[in-house]
Amino acid sequence: MGQYYNVVFLADTKHKNEIIRLWLSSHNYMQGSKLTEHAFIGNPFVVAAEWMLCPKGAMYMSRIVWAGDYADNEENINKNLHNLCEEDNENIIIVRNRDTSMYKYIVNHTKRLYVNKMRQNNNSDIHPLPLLVCEGNGRGGGDYYGNNMDLCGTWARDTISMEIQPPENFTELVCEFYE
Repeated sequence: MGQYYNVVFLADTKHKNEIIRLWLSSHNYMQGSKLTEHAFIGNPFVVAAEWMLCPKGAMYMSRIVWAGDYADNEENINKNLHNLCEEDNENIIIVRNRDTSMYKYIVNHTKRLYVNKMRQNNNSDIHPLPLLVCEGNGRGGGDYYGNNMDLCGTWARDTISMEIQPPENFTELVCEFYE
């Protein structure tokens, strides 16, 4: 079976029960919900998440997770973030027609790392953001099973932003995702 994903922006600090600030659904962008159906540079769903994380966006420097419906349940709740989103119609947001092409750097402020999203080998157009912040990858059809799969989810729930320039004193992570 296929695993479906929502983008979830979380409260600034970790709580026993995570607080969903806002979330995005791929259906609102006429895109597939499986990770490998939408995790590409220029995809409208991914661009919406990028815009939210850029300096002009409402979720600049926020904790984010690409929440899969096969991901683990939240602590003390018999539901995962994806399922919690499906019950929450108040915090869903739609972002349309934004240009994020100048924001080439995905910055992890928690780990002091950054990724140049345009630095992909093998002519891959896979976008690193969804893979780095996903939860549940490898548990369903449509998940990412390619090169550097072990990096998937390593940035989930960290504080992330999109930037024009790489930050000083941060280390570049070259992830080179391709199938």
